[in-house]
Amino acid sequence: MSTAHETTSPRAVALDRPVPVASVSAPRPWAADPYSEALVTGRGPLFLRRADGWLLPLEVERWCARADAADMSVLEHCEGAVLDVGCGPGRLVAELAARGRPTLGVDVSEAAVARTVRLGGQALHRSVFEPLPAEGRWNTILLIDGNIGIGGDPTALLRRMSQLLDGNGLLIAETVPDSEVDERLTVHVVSITAGTHGTAGPPFPWARLGTPALLRLATRADWRPERQWTTGGRSFVALRNRSDRTRSIAAEPPNSTAVIKSQRDRNVSPDRVVAEL
Repeated sequence: MSTAHETTSPRAVALDRPVPVASVSAPRPWAADPYSEALVTGRGPLFLRRADGWLLPLEVERWCARADAADMSVLEHCEGAVLDVGCGPGRLVAELAARGRPTLGVDVSEAAVARTVRLGGQALHRSVFEPLPAEGRWNTILLIDGNIGIGGDPTALLRRMSQLLDGNGLLIAETVPDSEVDERLTVHVVSITAGTHGTAGPPFPWARLGTPALLRLATRADWRPERQWTTGGRSFVALRNRSDRTRSIAAEPPNSTAVIKSQRDRNVSPDRVVAEL
């Protein structure tokens, strides 16, 4: 890495100013009950439900606990400043912060961001598809707990990851242990308890990928597969960004008080701050 690059890297950036976040004009996935309620209590049961009734259990208790051995295997691979996309209740952000590593979590759930901040991490209530601090300068990005599915279009998400990382940055993604999975679907977050029909949040697009499917997409998108591993029944892939295009590092200075333009059914509320950076 050149000296000029180092001077603009997130490693050297003090993320210490309030960042205004958008207000919610309509129910959004992960941002309204029942997901918010589960994060407040730290307990499920919570599921992703497809239109045909298929249910995928969500591991709320694990997400709300401290980082486990499989998580630690991910953190050991992290380089430099880390952006945790879909950070949830913040166990990885908190662990990295405790190690003294520059780290920022991003999540569309206000409850998730609030819990991350309470754990001592830094987090933004924002979509990954909205402007973010230090674009093009992050050294590592995490897509853990199925977050390769964000937006329902993994190719578009990989493109966005390439924009956020520096030219040689590392993306670490968790994949579905069943290696044959390659799905695009519409789901709801639902809470189902004994004797109830369940409470459902709004529908949203999602994707599920096993390691072979992710590697196929990544290779076509010019990522370099670096390593893959399985531990604790979970599977992970590390991909190296090979983008050599010129990036604008002045699009949104990380220390600025940014006003976010509407990009996914969100309206600006510049006087409402969820987390301070």
